[in-house]
Amino acid sequence: MIKRLYPATFTLLLLFSASLILTTTAEPDSGFCDGKCKIRCSKAGVKDRCLKYCNLCCKECNCVPSGTYGNKDECPCYRDKYTGEGKRRRPKCP
Repeated sequence: MIKRLYPATFTLLLLFSASLILTTTAEPDSGFCDGKCKIRCSKAGVKDRCLKYCNLCCKECNCVPSGTYGNKDECPCYRDKYTGEGKRRRPKCP
């Protein structure tokens, strides 16, 4: 029984570790997001919150719209992220 499980377990472990490597290398480098988000949040009233959510969105979407406001059509993933539901639904990304 153990001899039969060993190859299957090894194969699953190998596939899992390969998927982790691909996931971590697919993210943009933090310098890209930091630079774009500093520009995006330069005129924000609450800069630390703006930078936090901009960086989260950048890492998920791999892009940040140009300028300090608007232009979200340049990055549909960034544009379409929302928090909450119903009346509380608000854009997640600044």
